[in-house]
Amino acid sequence: MSATDLILAATLLTAPVGTPEQTPPEDRWPAVRDAVHKTAVAWEIMDARETRYVLSARDDFEVDLNLLRKRYCDLVDAPKLVACYRLPDRRTVNELIKFNRAYRKHLEERQMWEPDRADLFHAAIQETDRLYREWDAVRDAQCDFYYVTVRRAALKKLRDSIGEPAFTAGRMPSYVPEWHFAAAR
Repeated sequence: MSATDLILAATLLTAPVGTPEQTPPEDRWPAVRDAVHKTAVAWEIMDARETRYVLSARDDFEVDLNLLRKRYCDLVDAPKLVACYRLPDRRTVNELIKFNRAYRKHLEERQMWEPDRADLFHAAIQETDRLYREWDAVRDAQCDFYYVTVRRAALKKLRDSIGEPAFTAGRMPSYVPEWHFAAAR
């Protein structure tokens, strides 16, 4: 694969979605396909396992190219997978989420039995659900059987939710709203 092929791949991938492209001639097809695969995998907009079916047929060139272009647009500002090293492992995250769901159930029961404090419990349930969504994004990011694009989208969702400084520093929020514990007694 030549440098020219890689430059062509980068140009093809960064063009706007829907830009018409001619299908490469039969003799150039393997080189173009391989260069696009290599670039898309390196940019983490395609999982290496997808090379079996994305751009597998020359007739699907434009459709598959637009799929990769859309991913490029969607993930251009998403963190790379290396950011997963700052996060707790999947097993730990599963335990934290399990506790979060049990705590939510406890709040719902208390809300039912203590209607005079319903507003307090409602606020705690909403906060518990927000924290669940953040930890669920961590779980998705740490799931190595998900495609790289799903994992990067989860990292982006997490970063956007907790903020860039906290994400960069690896400061995760609590898995339950601890500040409600004293108020919920």
